Amino acid sequence: MDDVKHRSVRTNGIDMHFVEGGAGPLVVLCHGFPELSYSWRHQVAALASAGYRAVAPDQRGYGDTSRPDDVQAYDIIHLTHDLLGLLDALEEERAVFVGHDWGAPVVWNLALRAPKRVRAVVGMSVPYVPRSERPPTEIWKAVFSDRWFYILYFQEPGVADADLARDPAKTMRRFLCAISGDGTGLGSLSGPRDERGMVDRLPEPAGLPGWLTQEDVDHYAAVFARTGFTGGLNWYRNFDRNWERTAELAGARIEVPALFIAGTGDPVLRMVPPDRMGQWVTDLRGTLLLPGAGHWVQQERPDEVNAALLGFLDEVPI
Repeated sequence: MDDVKHRSVRTNGIDMHFVEGGAGPLVVLCHGFPELSYSWRHQVAALASAGYRAVAPDQRGYGDTSRPDDVQAYDIIHLTHDLLGLLDALEEERAVFVGHDWGAPVVWNLALRAPKRVRAVVGMSVPYVPRSERPPTEIWKAVFSDRWFYILYFQEPGVADADLARDPAKTMRRFLCAISGDGTGLGSLSGPRDERGMVDRLPEPAGLPGWLTQEDVDHYAAVFARTGFTGGLNWYRNFDRNWERTAELAGARIEVPALFIAGTGDPVLRMVPPDRMGQWVTDLRGTLLLPGAGHWVQQERPDEVNAALLGFLDEVPI
């Protein structure tokens, strides 16, 4: 991303770093775990060239953005307010928000909580899921009662943090490869209950897939070696708190124009199928499932993702 500007603004009590390219209607690109603004390297330039102002932040807890110590500082209220503060700092009233992985629930919730600030919303890899009737970890403990499950493993502060940070290059190489279209899929996220942590459950790839370069892995590894993974893990530690703090959203529907993009090989879709989104997203303009793509869809298949984004943006009223 050589042609972008790196900036930082104050928002919602933190300093948020972001990369920015182009001028025009604002599109905010929100990454997931364990990712960075770098995850949108293929989208920022494409959007800028097409006449949009593309902004990709390092979200709270990641990269060059602040990493508060308090676990509760990573709940969905903080995360959505971060983006509203970013809009204010950029002197923009509205934007199209695009979220991948954890970024998707954030932008879905932003569309519910502040629809007047959201021109349209795009979720990638994680479809919109309405508020559950019970706290999420209570449900997962019942479902995975006799099995290891990565989200429950992430709950105890310090455990997964040390596991993932022990060798950031190995962690990122294995993580990025295992749940890509070339990887082993769901077995990396759930499995037999034993003494292994997350990284040992991720297979060592024979080589990097064509969409991922050694330079990419080195970039992620260098950043996470400096920051650790605790900031991102703290998002997972707020599932139940998010549920408690969003009681008013029970039964709510997203009414802004929306698009969903994912890969058919994404293991998340086996846990959270997107086929019921139309019941809860009233202006769903399309669901694009890219054959053979895995979880890192915007990095694995940038040309197709960019074409879908630009087609959607062209249809959304400014």
